[in-house]
Amino acid sequence: MPAIKSVEYFRVKPRWLMVKITDENGQFGWGEATLEGHDLAVEGCLEEMIPRLIGREANEIENIWQTFWRHGFYRGGPVFMSALSGVDIALWDLKGKNLKVPIYELLGGKVRNEVQVYCWIGGDRPSDIETAAKARLAQGLKCVKMNATEDVNWVDSPSVLDATVERLKIVKSLGLDAGLDFHGRLHKAMAKQLAKALEPHRPLFIEEPLLNEHPEAIKVLSDQTTIPIAFGERLYTRWDIKRFLEDASVDILQPDIAHAGGISETKRIAQMAEAYDVAIAPHCPLGPVAFAASMHIALSSPNFAILEMSLGMHYNTEAGDDIDLLTYMKDPSVFDIGKGGYVKAPTGYGLGIEVDEELVRQISKDTKPWQCKEFHGPDGSIREW
Repeated sequence: MPAIKSVEYFRVKPRWLMVKITDENGQFGWGEATLEGHDLAVEGCLEEMIPRLIGREANEIENIWQTFWRHGFYRGGPVFMSALSGVDIALWDLKGKNLKVPIYELLGGKVRNEVQVYCWIGGDRPSDIETAAKARLAQGLKCVKMNATEDVNWVDSPSVLDATVERLKIVKSLGLDAGLDFHGRLHKAMAKQLAKALEPHRPLFIEEPLLNEHPEAIKVLSDQTTIPIAFGERLYTRWDIKRFLEDASVDILQPDIAHAGGISETKRIAQMAEAYDVAIAPHCPLGPVAFAASMHIALSSPNFAILEMSLGMHYNTEAGDDIDLLTYMKDPSVFDIGKGGYVKAPTGYGLGIEVDEELVRQISKDTKPWQCKEFHGPDGSIREW
């Protein structure tokens, strides 16, 4: 197999960081190293990695992964793992193209022919839920996700939770299932109240009901509720997830392929989860490369449940210029949503998508770093995004 000749990265709207690796024969692969709100940090990490990549055998994906993991001494964390993700995904895409097979064939082959997806409704401050839900139904979806609440104080009036229950009831009445993303916004005094209030209405899952840095509280909440507990976007390696599998506090793991070491580590996380009877539902409010890579994990993992899709997501539409999930794809039909909310397995080599490189280069010239949103309470205190 040829050696790596060049590594490039492109910051593009709405908030994505794409990586392109080209080998000595001119073949190339695309990766995604998006870490929302931390573009410059990841770009700096990639700059550090690039000199160690040039000249390496492009097919030695695991060797390259282990080199950065072990020979960097300091390891893990969102910035480092996102940069590594971009490199890893690009190398898998490149290898699939060189061998003329889809990536899922290199992961043991398909265990399903299509992948169920869900999309967002409601935005950061949930509103117009019924209209948005009906639009998703019209797209063929059967499942959606929405933020559970606006920003909430450490201890707040129980009445701030009432609207969450009503929104869920509206969505369910239309025939949709819904996951509710707590987004780490609630602290345990409020999270346990909301979980209990939601239980009779049976959400698909509650996501990040508490922040990962409170494992003891997550365990208690998990034991208190029958609602499936989902999290994982802020866990980046198999070592990060190990304790949550061992104490049985998670029902659905949500690794993000652009944060969790790419295809290599996400696949390992999925296999670990299966041994503990835990499903995976990859987190993916990101771009087409991350979504395509997540598709290959979904297609090859028995314990896959459902995949997030950023089509029409508020972060995309807020960027303007009509940029969305399909913008940078030459053939958007690869991600067509079919009956029941399923996307068919791609048949092309590698990731199975063709990135519009000319548009990527054009948009990247004027794309500024995306900043995380900031929420404050009425007293001016900082609240979780």
